[in-house]
Order: sequence, then structure tokens, then C-alpha cells
Amino acid sequence: MQRSSSNHDADAIASAEILALRALAWTLAAPDRAQRLLDVTGLTPNDLKTGADNRQTLAALLGFLDGYEPDLIACAADLDVRPEALVAARRRLDGERA
Repeated sequence: MQRSSSNHDADAIASAEILALRALAWTLAAPDRAQRLLDVTGLTPNDLKTGADNRQTLAALLGFLDGYEPDLIACAADLDVRPEALVAARRRLDGERA
């Protein structure tokens, strides 16, 4: 049985959210990187606490990584994914086609 497009889209968004949450944990593990995330994105610690299930917050985090290639590559390596997967997840969370 073929899955409907809406089910596929929902699965893709859920996968993007999970990857973004893993990337958030990676980002927050280093205090200097965590502070840079807050400085660059304008997010606050409270935004991260209350917005961890918010697609826009997660997309902002992935955009932060996408904007600094050394972190993007390091995060991808530590999460055992390709950097392109993080970029595609950001696009998906932003409502773009990945």
C-alpha cells in the first residue's frame, strides 16, 4: 500500500524535528557555542526551553549551524549524518521542499 503524500510529509517533518533536537543538544553541550547561538539568533534560554517543540525555533538553530560551516560539519560528524541532512532539515522546518 502506498503512503499518502501528507503522511510522507508528516514523517519528513518529524524526522527533521528529531534531527534538530539532536543538533540542539550538540550545540548546547559547549558553553561558548551555546552563547554564540543565543547571540546570533536572538533566542533566549527561555525561548529554547519553551520552544524546543516549535518548528521555527528548531529551524533557527539549524540555520545557525548552516551559517557557520565548521560547526555544521562538526555537528554532522558527531550525529553521524551528512551536513546536507542538517540543511535539508532546516529547509523542511522552514516549509521549503528539502
